[in-house]
Amino acid sequence: MVAIRRIAGGITTMKTTVVPLLLVLWLTLLCGVDGQTTIGATVVTDPQDITVIVGQRNEFLLKVRGVLAQSVVFNFSTEHSDLISVSPATVPIDAPATGGFIDEAYEITLVGQSPGQFDLIGEILPKGAIDDALAFIRVTVANSKAIIVISDIIGWIYFAAWTISFWPQMIINYRRKSVVGLSFDFLALNLVGHSVYAAFNLALFWSVYIEGEYFDRNPRGLNPVLPNDVAFSIHATLATMLTLGQCFIYERGDQKVSRYAWGIMGIFVIVVLVAGILVGTETFHWLDFLYVLSYIKLSVTLIKYIPQAVLNFQRKSTVGWSIENVLLDFTGGMLSMLQMLLNGYNYDDWASIFGDPTKFGLGLFSVLFDILFMVQHYVLYRNRTDGKTFKDESTGTTTTNTSTGGSADSLP
Repeated sequence: MVAIRRIAGGITTMKTTVVPLLLVLWLTLLCGVDGQTTIGATVVTDPQDITVIVGQRNEFLLKVRGVLAQSVVFNFSTEHSDLISVSPATVPIDAPATGGFIDEAYEITLVGQSPGQFDLIGEILPKGAIDDALAFIRVTVANSKAIIVISDIIGWIYFAAWTISFWPQMIINYRRKSVVGLSFDFLALNLVGHSVYAAFNLALFWSVYIEGEYFDRNPRGLNPVLPNDVAFSIHATLATMLTLGQCFIYERGDQKVSRYAWGIMGIFVIVVLVAGILVGTETFHWLDFLYVLSYIKLSVTLIKYIPQAVLNFQRKSTVGWSIENVLLDFTGGMLSMLQMLLNGYNYDDWASIFGDPTKFGLGLFSVLFDILFMVQHYVLYRNRTDGKTFKDESTGTTTTNTSTGGSADSLP
């Protein structure tokens, strides 16, 4: 009897174990045929970014995939009908007769009406029948394809001008074997600015976690950091470090980083430490920390040229300060603003310039300093081929610069 009971108990145990396993296996087979997922249907647009020229047409695909238990209708929003016409504006999606699995793509045609940039969204009726969270496409309607090409070319030119602009100063320092006339305050602030800018770009471009935070706040946005932003910021940081390294091996007189610059950089360090503590206490997110770094970069851009302009004034000379650097920076700044103006016209997006003038204003501010440096070099101090005795504000001592100027102080 005991043996029989054990056998019966074993059979019962086997049933309670095997039956759920068979049920799970059956559900798995039911839910996946040929690798197809059946956890509800989703609708997406492909691609999710598109450019249309006014008066012309372009197409994209509306893709539906997954288990669809009932027929539905997809409707595109008419909010931007003055900028774009959509055909068809309504897409009926019929449920499959067998299996319930659908994998269909519907071609949608857009015709540009007026320039602008917006998100074209849609919704499923009845609501909730399909996951339509990604049922949107970022549309750019432009006045001219030629302006788009010109804008892209301008972008690469000013990127090259800004990148190359770091090298003339190093070449002049090497030829003169001297850094007299180059403001150490400018170099120090520039290194801080480019370093935090590189940290911002690297983190947002390569960190999946931080990029996720960005998309949580901007679900329909694009990552604002592009590969060329990363490359430029890394190059700028390394080039500035090399230039700063020249200050330790070449003649520099009594020049040093002033107490004012040290004070400003000290404030930046405190701000970064406080932001880091806020992240550690979960008051800030890492994305907020990166935004703090970007604000430091903006602050540096506003003040970094002042020490060099003051040093030129004190010495009544621009010897030791590369005018080629200034000319390249001026070229990059002017082309950058020209690109913004062209894009403003092409996409009727003047609000990005005048509604939020930070980027345009910073570019204009840098260009104005470049103009000041050109006036100093070509007008005010054009006959100065040697330095002028001046009082170093950081030490209170008097320094005489003995640069000989001439062809050794400028690029051919």
